[in-house]
Amino acid sequence: MNPYDKREGEVELSKDPAEFANDANVVFIGKIRTPWKTRKDCPKNLVQARERGGKVHIELDELWREGLSGLENSSHAIVLYWMHEAKRNLIVQCPRHKKQPTGVFALRSPARPNPIALAAVKIINIDKEQGIMTIDAIDCLDRTPLLDIKPWIATIDAVEI
Repeated sequence: MNPYDKREGEVELSKDPAEFANDANVVFIGKIRTPWKTRKDCPKNLVQARERGGKVHIELDELWREGLSGLENSSHAIVLYWMHEAKRNLIVQCPRHKKQPTGVFALRSPARPNPIALAAVKIINIDKEQGIMTIDAIDCLDRTPLLDIKPWIATIDAVEI
C-alpha cells in the first residue's frame, strides 16, 4: 500500500495547510543523516530506530555551528525536524495500530498540519567545527530538514508518571 493513500475513515481538510500564508519565517538549520532512504524503510518511532541501529548524525549548516557551544555538557538533546514528505491535509487518521479513526493531535504521526517531529536522543559526539552531532537514533528519512536542537534537561523534561 502506498503510504500516501487515504484509508477508510480518514478525513482530509478542504485545503492543504501547505497552501496557507507563509508567515512563520522558519528556517532549516541543517539536515539529519540516516540510513533510511524511503518512507517504507523508515522506522515508525524511536524504539524501532534504536532496535535497528545504524549510523545517524545531524549536520548543521555552517552559519549555525557556533550554537553547539555548551551542548557537549548535555547527555541528551531534543531534536525538532520537518517531516518533509508527510501529508499535511489529514485531520483524522486511521493508523494501523488503532481500532478507530483518531484526530491528528492525539497521534505522533508525521501527517499533520505542520509536520514537525521531535525526538529525545542520546548525544554520542559533537564536532562543532564540522557541525556534526552524532546521536544514538532517530526515526526519519535521510536528509530530513532540521528545525532546532535543545538540550534535554532531566529536571525540566522528565515527567513523573
